[in-house]
Amino acid sequence: MRRSWRHYQLQIYTALVCASVISPSIVAAQSNLKKVRLGVAATSVGFLPIYTAYHRGFYRDEGIDLEIILMSLAAANNALALAAARNYPAKILIFTVAKPLQSFMSRKDIKDPRDLKGKKVAGSSPGGSATILAYQALRHFGLEPGKDVQVLPMGGSGAGRLAVLEQGVVDASLLSVPENIIALHKGYNELIFLGDVVNFPQNGFGTSVARIQQQPEEVYKMVRATLRGLLFVTDESTREQTRDIMMKQWRVSDAKLAGEMLGYLKRGLAKDAKNCAAQNRSGKFETIRVENLD
Repeated sequence: MRRSWRHYQLQIYTALVCASVISPSIVAAQSNLKKVRLGVAATSVGFLPIYTAYHRGFYRDEGIDLEIILMSLAAANNALALAAARNYPAKILIFTVAKPLQSFMSRKDIKDPRDLKGKKVAGSSPGGSATILAYQALRHFGLEPGKDVQVLPMGGSGAGRLAVLEQGVVDASLLSVPENIIALHKGYNELIFLGDVVNFPQNGFGTSVARIQQQPEEVYKMVRATLRGLLFVTDESTREQTRDIMMKQWRVSDAKLAGEMLGYLKRGLAKDAKNCAAQNRSGKFETIRVENLD
């Protein structure tokens, strides 16, 4: 069944801060589909629009046989550093998430963000984007990191940061979905959902300028299929189908938990899908309006 999609504005972003990169190589598929490899450096639920487009066949509708390759963060960073060293310019094509999906979860007796003054909180990796965003969120409530609040940089998994909160090592932890939901179920308080106070476009993909110039139709089709995935996720009439995709992709057996994860994700999704780039057939970048994605 064909759908009529509402107007979406596409705008250009030139800073490469996304978490996925389209591979510059294409392998001919046995069918008429073009093989495109998409490197993803995280398993965050923020990539649900891309996985939804994949599982619903939106990329195949565009003639693309998409292969999603999970890369380590170190490998992704090395690839970007190598590209920069070789003067290999790239551009963002689309972001699907506009706000961070992390929460400051606190001990049960701490109920207000300002009560963190003089306390210790577990952050993310030192200098990482999540830690920087956490600093911004704390400052939003008049707390200066390092002075009013001791932020302990802790890499590793969200499960580990939840564990140090449960052990009493820290007074609050920066947790992503679904660990923040699990903490809520255990009675911990959500002091700050970062997406309520900070904007940070993320969870998208980009590619090289050369590829955009050489394969403009393919680039446009990748963006269009991803937008269809984003719109499918945001559509309340397809909520159960979206939840089922989430359960399958992230192996979540609890339907209630999956529904709560989806609720958090929707709080951070790009509402107007305007953080993306497209190119016209002449090879020049322009702002375009997509009225119908079918």
